[in-house]
Amino acid sequence: MALSQSLQQKLLQKLSTQQIQLMKLLQVPTANLEERIKEEMEENPALETAEETHEEGEMDNEDFDNAGADDEEFENDGSEDEYDNIDISEYVSDEDDIADYKLKDDNYPEIDEKQTLPFKIERTFHELLLDQLSMLNLDDRQKKIAEHIVGSIDDDGYLRRDFGAIADDLAFRQNISATEEEIGSLVKEIQQFDPPGICARDLRECLLLQLKRKGDEGGEVAMTINILSKYFDEFTKKHYEKIQRGLNLTDEDLKNAINQIIRLNPKPGGNIGEVNKAESYIIPDFFIHNNNNVLELTLNSKNAPDLRISEGYKDMLRDYDKGSKKDKRQKEAVLFIKQKIDAAKWFIDAIKQRQHTLYATMHSIMDYQHDFFLTGDETTLKPMILKDIAERTGLDISTVSRVANSKFVQTEFGTYRLKFFFSESLSTESGEEVSTREVKKILSDMVEGESKKKPLSDERLTDLLQQKGYNIARRTVAKYREQLNIPVARLRKQL
Repeated sequence: MALSQSLQQKLLQKLSTQQIQLMKLLQVPTANLEERIKEEMEENPALETAEETHEEGEMDNEDFDNAGADDEEFENDGSEDEYDNIDISEYVSDEDDIADYKLKDDNYPEIDEKQTLPFKIERTFHELLLDQLSMLNLDDRQKKIAEHIVGSIDDDGYLRRDFGAIADDLAFRQNISATEEEIGSLVKEIQQFDPPGICARDLRECLLLQLKRKGDEGGEVAMTINILSKYFDEFTKKHYEKIQRGLNLTDEDLKNAINQIIRLNPKPGGNIGEVNKAESYIIPDFFIHNNNNVLELTLNSKNAPDLRISEGYKDMLRDYDKGSKKDKRQKEAVLFIKQKIDAAKWFIDAIKQRQHTLYATMHSIMDYQHDFFLTGDETTLKPMILKDIAERTGLDISTVSRVANSKFVQTEFGTYRLKFFFSESLSTESGEEVSTREVKKILSDMVEGESKKKPLSDERLTDLLQQKGYNIARRTVAKYREQLNIPVARLRKQL
C-alpha cells in the first residue's frame, strides 16, 4: 500500500478571551451593564469598584498562607519551574489602576444617584379578576374551575381556548370533572367583571359585551349591536353600502353606529398593570446635545462603575515579594492570585474597549446623519448601511451590528433605536440616492393629508411619488405602506 504525503496551508482565526468578552459586552445595553459587572465581581474577588473599602474584605497573612490550597479552580502541572519562575513585578506597582472609560463631558451635570423614579403600584390584570371572583357565590369546586378559566385569559383580556381543552386541563391537572356547559356558564359570569369586554372569545363578542353594558339613549346602542351581530365581517371590511341596504340605515345612522364602536376597547386587558413592567422604560445608551448647532455626543456611563484591581490582592503579592521564606503552598497561592488579577485586568480592558467602541460607532453615525440630529427631519436622513459605518470606524461589520442592536440614543427630538438610522437607498430621476426612510416619511404624509372620503390608492400614491422624482414601483409602495402599518385605501375610507 502506497503512502502519499501532501502539504496544506490553512488560515485559522482564534479569538482571545478578551475578544470573546468584548463581543458579548457589546451586545449588553446600558440598562443591563451594571448587572453584568456585578456578576463578574461575584465570580472574581480581585475585581472591585473604586468606592469599595478593604477593611471588611481584605485577607490577612494567614489567609494568604492558606489561599489556593483547597481551591479547585487552580490547576498546575506540579513542576518546580512553574513555581520558581514567578514574576510579580508588574503586579505590585503602586500605580492607580482605576479605569477611565466614562467618555463623559464634565460640563454636563452628573445625574443625582439618589433620585428615583416614582412607580405606581398596581395590581396585575389577573389579580384584579381574582378579586372580583371572590364576590361570586361559588362553592370550592366551582371556584377552582373559575380560577382556571381566569388563568386561561390572555393579557389582552380574551379567552382563546376551547371549552373542551379547558375541561381536559381540569381533569388531568386538578382531577376535576367539568362539562363544557358548566364552563360556559362560569364564563358568562366572568364576562360581567370589569373591565367590560373581558373573557370574550373573539373581537365581535368583546365589542358586544361592552355595548350591552351601556345605556341606550335614542336606540343607537341597539342599532350598533344589530350591526355587529348580523354584519360584523362586512363592517370590518367597510362594506357600508351592504350594511345600509340590509338594515335600511341612513348615512347618519351608520355614522352614529361607527362613533359608538370606535369608542370601545378592542383589548380590555391590555392596559392594566403595564406601568409595573421595567421593559416599558427605555434607558438611552447615548445622549446628543445641540450646542449652538454643534453636536455633542456623550455616553451614558451611569451603570458602568469605575473598576480596579483589589488592593487586598496586591498587598498579598507585596508580602510574598518581601518575604524570604517561600514554600510551595505560597507559590501556588501566588499563581492563583495572578490568575484572578489577570482575569480582572482582561475584564476592565473589555469594558474600556466596549465604551470606546460604542462611542466611536455612535460618533460616526452622528456625523453621517448630521442634518437629522440638527433638525429632527426624517427626510434629511441619508441612505446608510452597516458597511458605511464599518469603513468609517475601521471596525468589522459584525461589530457595528452588535453595537446597533438594542441600543438607543436620546436626542432633542426623542429617543431612537440605532437601527432606525440604517436604511437602503432609492434613486431619483436625477440619479441621486435617497434613503428609503425619506420615501416612507413622504408616503406617510400623503396618507395623512388625503381625503378620507376618497383615500389614495397604491397606484395613485405611486404616481404622486414619481411626480416628486422618486423612481418607485407600485409593489414597492405597497410594501412600504404595509411596513408603516397603513391599511389599503378601502379600509381607510370614512363616511
